[in-house]
Amino acid sequence: MTSCSFSSSSLFSFNLPNQNSPHRRPPTLHRHVIVSSSTVKTTDANSNDNIRDEARRHRSTSANPFSARYVPFNAPPGSTESYSLDDIVYRSESGGLLDVRHDLDALRNFDGAYWRNLFDSRVGRTKWPYGSGVWSKKEWVLPEIDDDDIVSAFEGNSNLFWAERFGKTFLGMNDLWVKHCGISHTGSFKDLGMTVLVSQVNRLRKMNKPVVGVGCASTGDTSAALSAYCASAGIPSIVILPANKISMAQLVQPIANGSFVLSIDTDFDGCMKLIREITSELPIYLANSLNSLRLEGQKTAAIEILQQFNWQVPDWVIVPGGNLGNIYAFYKGFKMCQELGLVDRIPRLVCAQAANANPLYLHYKAGWKEFKPVKASATFASAIQIGDPVSIDRAVYALQNCDGIVEETTEEELMDAMAQADSTGMFVCPHTGVALTALFKLRNQGVIAPTDRTVVVSTAHGLKFTQAKIDYHSKAIPDMACRFSNPPVEVKADFGAVMDVLKGYLGSKELRS
Repeated sequence: MTSCSFSSSSLFSFNLPNQNSPHRRPPTLHRHVIVSSSTVKTTDANSNDNIRDEARRHRSTSANPFSARYVPFNAPPGSTESYSLDDIVYRSESGGLLDVRHDLDALRNFDGAYWRNLFDSRVGRTKWPYGSGVWSKKEWVLPEIDDDDIVSAFEGNSNLFWAERFGKTFLGMNDLWVKHCGISHTGSFKDLGMTVLVSQVNRLRKMNKPVVGVGCASTGDTSAALSAYCASAGIPSIVILPANKISMAQLVQPIANGSFVLSIDTDFDGCMKLIREITSELPIYLANSLNSLRLEGQKTAAIEILQQFNWQVPDWVIVPGGNLGNIYAFYKGFKMCQELGLVDRIPRLVCAQAANANPLYLHYKAGWKEFKPVKASATFASAIQIGDPVSIDRAVYALQNCDGIVEETTEEELMDAMAQADSTGMFVCPHTGVALTALFKLRNQGVIAPTDRTVVVSTAHGLKFTQAKIDYHSKAIPDMACRFSNPPVEVKADFGAVMDVLKGYLGSKELRS
């Protein structure tokens, strides 16, 4: 068995500064230099060992200096309410949301340069579990979990795509990027949060906590991620889906992964109400983003963006919003990097909603006055068809603290934007179309400048929404012009007929002659 090309005794352990020194300094970084050769054979390695075995051999025996706890979200300064991450708890005593709070003082014992170098050194490696884009930031995610309890598909490390042609052709921008979070194990960003949640459930079950399975309500992607990670760990999963409101590709994933799937004649909000009632009565762990563990994984996508820009901060990040946990997760990831000295500022965030499911947009336009849920209507962006988002308070907090913006898009606008993106070499989901439409609107208003470095977050893979794309390009969507459709041309099996069609398409006078 080969090891990754680092000093395995030091790279993933911590050389703490002298706590009594008046000038606490981070450990010397020369201990974490990348070796030039691609691999180094360990002298004590057993050829039959796997990467978990190798990780056990090189595990540090030093005390772990990092910790995290649940606390009430946005708690007042004097609040002392907190819970261990090993407690099964989803709400504060007052019924509010919880948040995972890390011991920032312990993390600050190491400066920003240390964390940048440590995170960068782990990217793309096979060292368990740090090759994952999530677990490469383990100290900022679940610092106290044993590596053996982690359930990972080496998720994350997703492509940051330079949308050169799209930006230049449609927006007059040269610094537009698309973060393809859908290029992941189950085809969506939900993998980032689910590896954390299922890993913690794996730990709880080993501790003999009363957890017989994990359950979620879903509009598709959450159920896919939950079912895959539970299947990998051998943990039963229960999925509640709104009947006839998700794509077949999304439905088949939890079925194929062996989940117990319930198709309910209601919308997502109805499914969410049911799963909350069920998990309060049965020893089934709640996997929806009401559970703040999910957001700890999702925030790593923000840190990845900074890494991919060599720790330079973009001007804007645009995120589709449904249940609204993700917009807060991005804010939290960026904010931690600022607080711990990795960067000196954070980007402005934009949350984009479909007009058919736009409670945050209406709240924003009303000046953040009293929030009112809506009855979400059908939208091609089905994963964000949510009228009563669980994380509304988190989203408002994030946007207010980064001078954020909320935009909305019609069905025709989002489908046109998706088609335009696809025509330049991408293959995005309708939710990305929502985010791209927000970008169009903010560019037209002059809010986003042509030179602003902008990142659009693509949340799921386009292959999950092929029927919507087929309907668009077939012009089969009622009351929609489908301006950028590109249907196939039917031609007789005749050379002359094919040549005539090709000449017409190519439009060349030389070919016509």
